Amino acid sequence: MGNASSESKISTAKTVDNSLEEDHFESIPSEVADQEVSLPAYDILTYPADYTLEVIVSKWKKGEIISPNFQRNFVWSLNRASRLIESFLLGLPVPSIFLFSDQSTNSLIIVDGQQRLQSIVYFFEGVFGEEVNGNRQVFRLAGLSDDSKFRGLTYDEIRQQYPKAYHTLTNSILRSMIIRQLHPEDSTSMFSIFERLNTGGVALAQQEIRNCIYHGTFNDMLVRLNRFEPWRKIYGREPVDKRQRDVELILRFFALREAESHQGLTYKKPMKNFLNRFMTSQLSISEESVETMSDDFRRTCDVVMNVLGEKPFRLKAGLNAAIFDCIFVTMSNNLDGDFSGFRDDYLALLSNTEFADCVRSETTDERVVSRRFELASNLFK
Repeated sequence: MGNASSESKISTAKTVDNSLEEDHFESIPSEVADQEVSLPAYDILTYPADYTLEVIVSKWKKGEIISPNFQRNFVWSLNRASRLIESFLLGLPVPSIFLFSDQSTNSLIIVDGQQRLQSIVYFFEGVFGEEVNGNRQVFRLAGLSDDSKFRGLTYDEIRQQYPKAYHTLTNSILRSMIIRQLHPEDSTSMFSIFERLNTGGVALAQQEIRNCIYHGTFNDMLVRLNRFEPWRKIYGREPVDKRQRDVELILRFFALREAESHQGLTYKKPMKNFLNRFMTSQLSISEESVETMSDDFRRTCDVVMNVLGEKPFRLKAGLNAAIFDCIFVTMSNNLDGDFSGFRDDYLALLSNTEFADCVRSETTDERVVSRRFELASNLFK
């Protein structure tokens, strides 16, 4: 198959209607299987801690309990949050929450129980929800039965009018299951724990989970770069992906680029665990490194746009993650190189039978990843 047919293959992909996010990516069985594989076993210690609500609110305010940058922010209604508070006032049982003990910061990271914890903090503060136009709603218990003596009351009003109920509330126990990873000495198990516990009935995509637990400077950089205009044209959709698969591609680029340079982590499947390990390694990244990585990514996007144009990483209708990772990394490693003739060579590579196998089958296997990067790097030889 010559260059002309490859050119047609790319131009045809540009005309495909990608209005549905589910259709934006080429479905590759090995990539799907990689997302579903179980993560390695960990040496974990789990133990209960019976904190009173007063202690929990105090820990929250002091930053000892951390709510990560959740994809799913506070979503409970006032009525639902009020019923939770009423359960404590009446001495009714409330499900346990799960907190991950981050030994590097001596903080407790919420794994499951975000809505319950934030409802409690809001009620003790006397306001409900986030600030809107400079104002916050007063938290008055709502949705309770007509004969409930607590209906319509605030935290301060309960303290003044019903001191016994107030004492019951502040000294109520919310059992917390504390999870501590003993081996390996990092926090990589938090991904697996969150994946199993906090699905909310709909399984979160891998990058959505990472956004929840690997919060910090590096994750903020990924989210910021995802809005870079040339990247949106390369990705092929102006709106950001609600499942953050576009962000995951940027992460995949940085992680595999480091692995290919043999200056950091060595790639080992499954891909999702490799990406987790890479994000863990970037938790203490410096501002200088962030600036360098951001600049490298933007420069690579500019070169890709100039040489290959919009939506270049497609073999069929959808974006092919395996084509993207090896070509994007290769071009990034040769930003100062000579790209004359590169587009024709790239189109010819898409028609190469061996390369096609490397981007359509067993795409996360170590041998296949290594071989497709080798074929891609030959474009500059």
